[in-house]
Amino acid sequence: MSKTRVLICDDHPLLRRGLRYLVSAQADMEVVGEAGDLRTAAEEAARLKPDVATLDLSMPGGTGVSGIERVRKASPGTRVLVVSMHDDPAYVRAALAMGAAGYVVKSAADAELVTAIRSVRAGRLFVDARGVEGVGAAGFGDVGMTGPRGAVAGAGESPIAQLSEREREVLVGVAQGHTSAAMADRLGLSVKTVESYRARMMQKLNLRSRADVVRLAMESGLLGTPPPGVTGGEA
Repeated sequence: MSKTRVLICDDHPLLRRGLRYLVSAQADMEVVGEAGDLRTAAEEAARLKPDVATLDLSMPGGTGVSGIERVRKASPGTRVLVVSMHDDPAYVRAALAMGAAGYVVKSAADAELVTAIRSVRAGRLFVDARGVEGVGAAGFGDVGMTGPRGAVAGAGESPIAQLSEREREVLVGVAQGHTSAAMADRLGLSVKTVESYRARMMQKLNLRSRADVVRLAMESGLLGTPPPGVTGGEA
């Protein structure tokens, strides 16, 4: 199996050095580049096409979560893992809504970063439960989501119960940041069919944005495992 290629983006050279050392020490990972500002991060992502980019939210050249979108546009196949000093749940929700695949607080980065990289590389979301509290229900673990792994609330407990299996798969895919084309390819459906499922799912649940989808999926415990067929690295 090929190594996970990681781009490290942070404006503090000492932290970049520490993250590089930590990642490079893993047999299944390699650091392919570094960036100290958002412009360079986007340029390096476009040039290197890394599997995972670790990204600080407070880098020069942009504001907050805008850097997530810039990196994802530069390299749609790259999973963005936020490594931030902010432990406010609002930052986590905003980062996930913008398409981040994970969130680790810097104070816990040395303990959680390697696990987080492996998790997002496998197509799962990751939020460090020890560093961030108040995102959805309490007690999400190594895949970063609420509730028991893969749990789905029963009828009468969650609006998710009214969805068909395909609509639920598409909901999770949308929450994980997969495009309609990526989901269509993995589920063996046409893009038009996936978009039809997505529209019906949004209408049934009265959702207006991807941020709404992320929040509901987290609260319902649907993000413990990726949906069937949607486990690749697209962002």
